[in-house]
Amino acid sequence: MLCSSRSAAPWLRSAAAIAGLLAMTGCAQFSNTMSGGVTSLITPYRVEIVQGNVVTREQADLIKPGMSRTQVRDVLGSPMLADPFHAERWDYVFTMRRQGTEPQQRTVVVEFDGDRVKTLTAPELPTEREFVASISRPSRSDKEPKLALTDEEKAALPAPAPRVASNADQPKGAARTYPPLEPL
Repeated sequence: MLCSSRSAAPWLRSAAAIAGLLAMTGCAQFSNTMSGGVTSLITPYRVEIVQGNVVTREQADLIKPGMSRTQVRDVLGSPMLADPFHAERWDYVFTMRRQGTEPQQRTVVVEFDGDRVKTLTAPELPTEREFVASISRPSRSDKEPKLALTDEEKAALPAPAPRVASNADQPKGAARTYPPLEPL
């Protein structure tokens, strides 16, 4: 039996109204959870951004006044910024942004007088060990895995059961004799 267009119209209007109410309720619930609910527990993945030149305290200590540009490049690498308008200045900029850690940013400036180092200006730089520790991921467990038992733990183990020789250790199957491979 087919429905007439008059009887279907109120039913469709009711269904559309109910769907609209449900959609608005869903939006209200979503906004409530956004302000501290379930979705605040889930954080999206953020790409780690590492840019520039890492300059450690040991590297900066190797730069002395009077060194040539080539020697500086050998120790620190190519500068991040070598501005043609400031040819007497090289900037080594390092930035790192990682999820769950504070962003790091350091700028080391090497100034030249002609082709020779005049000054090196830098903030407090980390040592190589400190830098590696700052970029290393924390381990899941601070404890090292135990790979061997102590003498006390070995003594506390139950004694192994004595092994009883049985016919079960003998191979099963037909015993065959084969002729020799070469004539005697």
